[in-house]
Amino acid sequence: MPKISFEFFPPKSLAASFKLWDCVNTLAPLDPAFVSVTYGAGGTTRKLTHEAVETLHAETGLRVAAHLTCVDATRTETLEIADAYAKSGVRDIVALRGDAPQATDRFTPHPEGFQSSVDLISALADTGHFNLTVGAYPEKHPEAADHAADIAYLKRKFDAGATSAITQFFFEADTFFRFRDACVKAGIDAPIIPGILPIENWNGVQKFAQSCGTAIPQVIRDGFANATRDGNTDLLSTALATELCDDLIRGGVEHLHFYTLNKPELTRDVCHALGITPKARLQKVA
Repeated sequence: MPKISFEFFPPKSLAASFKLWDCVNTLAPLDPAFVSVTYGAGGTTRKLTHEAVETLHAETGLRVAAHLTCVDATRTETLEIADAYAKSGVRDIVALRGDAPQATDRFTPHPEGFQSSVDLISALADTGHFNLTVGAYPEKHPEAADHAADIAYLKRKFDAGATSAITQFFFEADTFFRFRDACVKAGIDAPIIPGILPIENWNGVQKFAQSCGTAIPQVIRDGFANATRDGNTDLLSTALATELCDDLIRGGVEHLHFYTLNKPELTRDVCHALGITPKARLQKVA
């Protein structure tokens, strides 16, 4: 069986807090290698992310990775957050440049902040406190000149101190395999973990895919047109994600990272379909 991990986002309300805990309670028994907690667009949930990471770390016994970005913060502020994580026992960081703040077209570095993800990774690596995971784009980052430039930049992240990468979501296993082969050819030998997005909201996924450059095969578009008409979207989503994961495992993938969107049922069902069954319970109750 492959290792698995899950991504959550921090709650913005009391109701969302309960939803997060329901999600954690549903998925934690599947024994993830780690769970990660995101930042909102433009760093809007920085404080909420910090609180969620420390709470999950203290209360669940799970290995928790905190997202940390370059957006809208000075170097000092960002490193203070990292130092607080280290003091609380959190040793895993997903280091990202971050999305542009809302109502802006492109990322603009803070004048006293980190200028790029490579800059951030290098500074975090110099602390000696963290295992650093970075983002990777199997279908090219929308701002990259071409795919080769994207892979060259990923190599710079590893050279700066990253230890693994998680990809943006994609829908065909061959997309990942071509990317993995290109990374090996470029001299990248660190683990690259495929990111899996079970489709919970078809309309939302189409918009998300367009914004991040992810191609949606026509067969999936046709399938969802039929499934939406027949009321079988969850069944189709589970089948598609399970098939994708199975193809990846057959191709040698040893770790799958699921983007849960704090809605755990589809992710749980895909894991069960792959033969990944409950192994443990949370150590504490929030």
